[in-house]
Amino acid sequence: MTASHSDSLVVLFGATAGAYGAKLGSDERELILLVWQVVDLPSKKVGALHKSLVKADNLDLSDQCREVTGLTAEGLGKAEPLDQVLQQFSQLVSSDLEALGRSSYTLCSDGQLLIRQVLHPEASKKNLLLSDCFYSFYDLHKEFHTCYPNSAAVKDQTIKTMAEYLGLGTDEAEEDFGVWQVKTMVAVIFSMLSESCNHIFTEPETVKYKYETGPCSKSETVDSETVIRARGLPWQSSDQDIARFFKGLNIAKGGVALCLNAQGRRNGEALVRFANSEQRDLALERHKHHMGSRYIEVYKATGEEFLKIAGGTSNEVAQFLSKENQVIIRMRGLPFTATQEDVLGFLGPECPVTGGKEGLLFVKYPDGRPTGDAFVLFSCEEYAQNALKKHKEILGKRYIELFRSTAAEVQQVLNRYMSTPLIPTLPTPIIPVIPPPYTIATGSIRDCVRLRGLPYTAGIDDILEFMGDATGDIKPHGVHMVLNQQGRPSGDAFIQMKSADKAFMVAQKCHKKMMKDRYVEVFQCSGEEMNFVLMGGTLNRSGLSPPPCLSPPTYAAFQTAAVIPAEAAALYQPQALLPATRSPQASAAPAVTYYPAQTAQLYMNYTAYYPSPPVSPTTVGYIAAPPGAVAAAATAAHSPILPQPGALVRMQGLPYNTGMKEILSFFQGYQYAPDDYNGLIQLSDQARSVLQAPKEWVCL
Repeated sequence: MTASHSDSLVVLFGATAGAYGAKLGSDERELILLVWQVVDLPSKKVGALHKSLVKADNLDLSDQCREVTGLTAEGLGKAEPLDQVLQQFSQLVSSDLEALGRSSYTLCSDGQLLIRQVLHPEASKKNLLLSDCFYSFYDLHKEFHTCYPNSAAVKDQTIKTMAEYLGLGTDEAEEDFGVWQVKTMVAVIFSMLSESCNHIFTEPETVKYKYETGPCSKSETVDSETVIRARGLPWQSSDQDIARFFKGLNIAKGGVALCLNAQGRRNGEALVRFANSEQRDLALERHKHHMGSRYIEVYKATGEEFLKIAGGTSNEVAQFLSKENQVIIRMRGLPFTATQEDVLGFLGPECPVTGGKEGLLFVKYPDGRPTGDAFVLFSCEEYAQNALKKHKEILGKRYIELFRSTAAEVQQVLNRYMSTPLIPTLPTPIIPVIPPPYTIATGSIRDCVRLRGLPYTAGIDDILEFMGDATGDIKPHGVHMVLNQQGRPSGDAFIQMKSADKAFMVAQKCHKKMMKDRYVEVFQCSGEEMNFVLMGGTLNRSGLSPPPCLSPPTYAAFQTAAVIPAEAAALYQPQALLPATRSPQASAAPAVTYYPAQTAQLYMNYTAYYPSPPVSPTTVGYIAAPPGAVAAAATAAHSPILPQPGALVRMQGLPYNTGMKEILSFFQGYQYAPDDYNGLIQLSDQARSVLQAPKEWVCL
């Protein structure tokens, strides 16, 4: 009963149990009032004015709602629920149209909030199917500004400002709430239809019926004013779930990009691209709205961030995703020998793949070897649901995981495997640009301070600003961030001062001073204590606790014989955890160590944590090391250490019967390690066989 150009309008006004006006719908409160009236445009006649209360599930009205509307929980308790009110709405509108001799109509509302932010989201949550009339409507604010360009901006328009601009009566007290609003809106429309304006309603606002999937190219231009980041999503959320969360707003085609973590799994975030900035601004109003029992945070994002996640350049992927309106399923854990026929046979006839073999996309490494992942296209939701029922069923000797996926996830996974290894190469090592005297302090002189309770977002600049005038008393390269096992800030930092007196003054002046929204504790300590914490130990009122990987008999010096051989200890040099980016020029250059190899022996137990890197990469005065500088610094260190074309990794949770062959098979896909490890350190035959294995990653 709608048309792009209708002879009749249904003027619609509503209110919720919460916020009113410009914040309508921003608090997720339910609809409690609908008022409407049919307007015949050619004859300028109107139908009966209807007012209907709506019974909400939660009848706890806000103070603003009670004050503005005059409604009470007792009165609403006797009303009909939303689904019945919508049925009455359709019946009464049809009756009024018939009386006026009309058959089609378009809604006209006071702005977009009632339709986009209230009716569509609430109907979606309650699994109600809205009629077609709610997918096309006129925004009276926009139409009024088009008719009267000198009036207030669209975002500042209200029913009252429009009435005042036209000189209409604005005494709301004369009528019930909602009735005055609809009558005034009708009067405004008649003024716009007058001979002096002769306004024609021709371009209604539209609400998309469903989210459209599609590919995104890195060459596209994405307006940053149309992108948001949603955080806190359930890990199993699909693009359709996210589109449902933003129901009522128009998401661009292929505009939902689920973000993946370093292991290729979803991290609970998504980037969403909307049709225009107006839709994006409405999406931001849904900050902390709920998806099931979880609230979702919504923030601004940029077009570059969206393209980084969703953009792709592969022709194979573009061809795969060219089939529109397909449901995408991701398969994970496929045997490396699995063929297209094997996958089609696994899925079976109950869930036919779109295009047969053309609807399968195997994810491969750059050299063509399979990764065990694949994407599958299905033409409808029924086939996709049948496929998801096969989650963790067996193919060959492996169980297969199946998940809903998106076009953006296809691009993201393909980009990751085709460009870099799954475990990324760590940054270029850093070396001091000043002479060696400015190394990490040792000894018992209390010329250092410890900062505890830092905000996790705090960086070097924040610490320097926090120190204030005392910044000038910091030793060059004397700011050390303490990182946890995941390489993230732990909330602690150590500062090397020029003297014990300076450290004492800083501790007195800055203790419990605020940084951002947290107070920071500042304690005076020694270089020895600092080194212990940087190596993974703890420092508290009870004294020092050794790092999990160190078991020295005393804290004063490390002169006792090592529990493990010296050549094995060399494998645990801290900088072995910060390798150089692999390059032909630097492949043979040893890394720089910041720990004195001759004075500190490593006492390893094999449940050890890795020590935190002792020097922050953002410390002022440190730069990425050119190959020649790295080699020169290593020569000056005079310690036999492992060259760093790759890195050491530790594996936990291995089956007890795991052998060398299984470990090397696990790391397939990584480049061959160089053959020159033998000349650097003395190794047992078993250790040498590990280092000479045809993989870049060495596991202990």
